[in-house]
Amino acid sequence: MDFGFIILTILGLSLFEIITSVDNAIINAEVLRGMTQRARRWFLLWGFLFAVFAVRGLLPVFIVWLANPNLGLIGVFLGVFSNNPQIAKAINETSPLLLLGGGVFLVFLFFNWLFLESKNYGLKGEKFFHSQGAWFFAIVSALLSIIVWFALKIDPMLAFAAVVGSTAFFIIHGFRQYAEVQERKLIQGNMSDISKIAYLEVLDTTFSIDGVIGAFAFTFSIPLIIVGNGLGAFILRKLTVSNIERIKKYKYLKNGAMYSILFLGTIMILDSFGFHMPVWISPVIAFATVGYFFFKSKAEIIS
Repeated sequence: MDFGFIILTILGLSLFEIITSVDNAIINAEVLRGMTQRARRWFLLWGFLFAVFAVRGLLPVFIVWLANPNLGLIGVFLGVFSNNPQIAKAINETSPLLLLGGGVFLVFLFFNWLFLESKNYGLKGEKFFHSQGAWFFAIVSALLSIIVWFALKIDPMLAFAAVVGSTAFFIIHGFRQYAEVQERKLIQGNMSDISKIAYLEVLDTTFSIDGVIGAFAFTFSIPLIIVGNGLGAFILRKLTVSNIERIKKYKYLKNGAMYSILFLGTIMILDSFGFHMPVWISPVIAFATVGYFFFKSKAEIIS
């Protein structure tokens, strides 16, 4: 694997992890304000280790195992860290299933944001789509039907993967909506610092799924995913406890995150149908998209 590609992939994964978790980091910062310095340091160190190794480390392995249950969970875990050629071949053969399921999940996530979530309007047309929220379910249902129709012509399991991606979106989205409400209650609650940290870690697991699924648009190398997402998680936690107010001023970063999610999800879907993209395109698109909205936000701050 080319060293330049490794660096580009790690940086792309880190950036994607950061921007997809900014909203959660802002809420976390509000909760942490009511905690002691010792608790904040605990959250940064031990919470970070849990977030990286227990969540961003094991979740990609679990997702790969779901696509390859015949290999066994232990077999997949050992194989992805040992460069076992048989494991690599099995993962490569089932990669279309992972790509299509993950791609559907990410594209649905984008349309949910576009039609239903409150936002700062960064591009023309966003306000119009936001006013047409009732169309979200029609759009994603029609899109899923089209994807399944074409997938059935290739492999019924590929079509099933698309349905699994859709199901995962609605299940996780339901939990996430509940989690957001509960997390905001923490700001006003009288829970102990330990209880708050434990709860924040549970919520972090919920919100980390976007970054983990999107990581497969960059690479299927689990070690690279762990390093890239782990670096992003560390940077974001540092910002959470030290400089989140500055990040909040860049009001279009969420837009950049969501358009990155749309582009990466589309790449994953196309790749699953055999339209293979260059390995560098995902990180380049992530940097270009986020960069555009970053400088758009900065221009408004200056003005």
